[in-house]
Amino acid sequence: MCVGLFEDEELPAPFADAPGAADAKSGYRKLEVLRPEGSARVAVIGLGRHDEFDPERARVAAALATREAASYEARSIAWVPPAKGDAATVAAALVEGTILAAYRFDRYKSPAQADESPRIETLTLLGGDELSAAAREARVAADAENRARELQNLPSNVVTPSYLADRAGEIAAGDEHVSVEVLGRDEIAALEMGGIVAVSRGTHEEPRFIVLRYRGGPEAAETLALVGKAVTFDSGGISIKPASHMNEMKMDMSGGAAVIEAIAAIAELGLSLNVIAAIPATENMPSGHAIKPGDIITQHNGKTVEIINTDAEGRLILADALSWCREQGADRMIDLATLTGAVLTALGSTYAGLISNDDDWAERVGSAAEETGELAWRLPLHPEYKELTKGTVTELVNASEKRKAGPIYAASFLEEFVGEVPWVHLDIAGTAWDVGREYVGKGATGYGVRLLVAVARDIAASP
Repeated sequence: MCVGLFEDEELPAPFADAPGAADAKSGYRKLEVLRPEGSARVAVIGLGRHDEFDPERARVAAALATREAASYEARSIAWVPPAKGDAATVAAALVEGTILAAYRFDRYKSPAQADESPRIETLTLLGGDELSAAAREARVAADAENRARELQNLPSNVVTPSYLADRAGEIAAGDEHVSVEVLGRDEIAALEMGGIVAVSRGTHEEPRFIVLRYRGGPEAAETLALVGKAVTFDSGGISIKPASHMNEMKMDMSGGAAVIEAIAAIAELGLSLNVIAAIPATENMPSGHAIKPGDIITQHNGKTVEIINTDAEGRLILADALSWCREQGADRMIDLATLTGAVLTALGSTYAGLISNDDDWAERVGSAAEETGELAWRLPLHPEYKELTKGTVTELVNASEKRKAGPIYAASFLEEFVGEVPWVHLDIAGTAWDVGREYVGKGATGYGVRLLVAVARDIAASP
């Protein structure tokens, strides 16, 4: 049993006299285990002040309780949801915090090395049937986010572009409203997607352009396009990265993983909208075939680009995907990408960078980010930033030689490929892993899955 305790609040009568009750504290993140008669245990989690309580604190409390329960080898948790705020929202946050905190990546450890304590199998919310719908939606989205974390954590010799394509195929095979199309190298070239062709030249792994379509709304309903960067390993190419921490570059497909698993969650929830997801997937490797600084390519929309830095590859593959989605009739777009290290310098791991060409669309996506705790901070998109992407012998360059406004001019580059379609770019390089929050720890976070589901839910509920 788990109970939240606010400041200036007493423990409920059934627990007030239990052994350990005198040690219970109401300060935020404080936790004490009470020991009533028998084998039962009651975790009392401090929630702090009433006026500071929000869904994020509920997620954190649930994560703390989940870890404590695991230490007692518990297989089930029951929560008395805090009586503060909207009950359904709090219940959903407790579900999210529990499921996300229960995730472990230990498939490559021996049984002796792996944490063998039982996993939480059952979560019970004591609050009535009115919480069930919110709890189910939260479970579906959190489970999907954990699947994205698994894709992030798997090594790049397992998660190749073809592996992601196979996962997309599994989703389509499991739902009649989802279809999949996977294009190989020759088909990508035939569509004149010069960015994907260029980036994939240096690798033996075949690139894939993965398309998932979800048709849950009327034929005439607007279409939401989701684009996820999926560089399954990024060495930097000829402009090779330093060796230190290069192992983390298996996670350069985090945006693609989030989009794929968000589609799975949207389909499972049966949301009433239409979505097209485009995932350009490739490795970025150095070789005798690899693209070189100074090379010139032509993107899907016909714009020419001089390659200044081959490690600025994500924007090249995203540009083709965004242009293609616009061509397919997308009414709104969101792209997610571990695009720039500079966004980590600017915003740390607390916020993703949000850049948009449309104020209303930016506000809707930002509100979804606030709701799910996958925070996003809007950065400006001013015409002057275009100067950093203008070429001298081409229309565009993929990287500026000036060390300023890295996340913004990268987004300004992408803006060249969306036209007038309302578009949001989320730079998740700082939030995709090592955030350190209680419910996701220091590993892969699956950032964006719950956010995209919340956006889809908002669109589906709109008249």
